[in-house]
Amino acid sequence: MNLYPLLRDQLFRLDAEAVHHLALHCLKSPVAPALCSIITDKPRCQSIKLWDLQFSNPIGLAAGFDKNAEAIPAWQSMRFGFVEVGTVTPKPQVGNPRPRVRRFPQHQALVNSMGFPNDGLELIARRLQHYRRLPAARRIPVGVNIGKAKQTSLEAAHQDYCQCLRGLHAFADYFVVNISSPNTPNLRQLQNESELRRLLLPIRKEMDALNSGTTDKKQLLFKIAPDLDEKQIEKVAQLGLETGMDGIVATNTTLDHSPLQLDQPLPGGLSGHPLREKSTAIIRLLSSHLGGRIPIIGCGGVFTSDDVKEKMDAGATLVQIYTSFVYLGPRSVNLLLP
Repeated sequence: MNLYPLLRDQLFRLDAEAVHHLALHCLKSPVAPALCSIITDKPRCQSIKLWDLQFSNPIGLAAGFDKNAEAIPAWQSMRFGFVEVGTVTPKPQVGNPRPRVRRFPQHQALVNSMGFPNDGLELIARRLQHYRRLPAARRIPVGVNIGKAKQTSLEAAHQDYCQCLRGLHAFADYFVVNISSPNTPNLRQLQNESELRRLLLPIRKEMDALNSGTTDKKQLLFKIAPDLDEKQIEKVAQLGLETGMDGIVATNTTLDHSPLQLDQPLPGGLSGHPLREKSTAIIRLLSSHLGGRIPIIGCGGVFTSDDVKEKMDAGATLVQIYTSFVYLGPRSVNLLLP
């Protein structure tokens, strides 16, 4: 029996970010994993082997919810197949001024302008190290989404990403270079062809150096925006192949708020149901250019098992959720898998 809709009605009376912090406070409790196991069922589904990792199911938690890697055991108990934490920057950041998260229940959507608030590389590394001490059979794959600090110039951005790789390499299964958040000034300029090549090449070189001499090789992906045109998507795919990326996450939030029919514009990116068709179209286009040579993680507007199938039919190997967890609650994975 799913009681979350009744609880959600009460939670939605409170500030969205305050509820987010309350949820994480509860989920990082030592008793949370046991409670989450009780209220969720183990999904019956085929596991997926990708890279050298085993995913018990294709549904993952997208970056942005557990920014500071505080509640990984609870997500695992909620039957997520994998978790992506972050976005992590080298030093702690407070992010943009509040309020910076707004709900639109009638659209099953959120608009956020967070700006990479996080505890910084060192503290997050310690938390991931603690989780990594569990035997491999008792862990799910964990990715880390990495970004540049707000004050770092675009020319020096690769230094922030490389610093995050060096500090976290031992404690994660894959890394995602976030170049698509709309909430860090000028960050999306890094998706332009020349800037993207200049950024990805030194990061790829750093990852290869870190992977050298170890059997525990980590994967390097990058995350793109849904607001790119067809020509840009083609260039992104080509650069992903050219620079030896291991995958692409598609997509981040959109700057197109037109589905909300607002009287005044809001800062930040729109996520949730209105993004579904746009993100799926980009996955399909990316897939046509990549030809299966590197995998795609699909993200954007996934609320039903049909939405999961749609993303995978379009070319995604794995699927991530964020906004639908806010609306569906702890049984999200059970509700999304057939």
